[in-house]
Amino acid sequence: MFFAACLAVLAAMLLTLVRLFAGPSLYDRVLALNAFGTKTVLMIGLVGFLTGRPDFMDIALLYALINFVGTIGVLKFFRYRVLGDIAELDADQSAGKPGAGS
Repeated sequence: MFFAACLAVLAAMLLTLVRLFAGPSLYDRVLALNAFGTKTVLMIGLVGFLTGRPDFMDIALLYALINFVGTIGVLKFFRYRVLGDIAELDADQSAGKPGAGS
């Protein structure tokens, strides 16, 4: 039963990869990458259950946190073109510094 679940998650991961490479927009690709990460967390949990290693759940939770923070970071970068503090970007733009912003 769990082996069939692993195969279903693998099929879903392959379909998500198709969406990741097909696009059409940047946000579709970021959403597909986030969905792929979520399916990876599910796969790690399933493999941990199948092999009888409950410590895989710790790895899955850590990967889920990294996936979430990474998605937020990528979206912030493509929105503001900076990973630092947005207040610094606003201050640079109001001071008229060249190269600040898009």
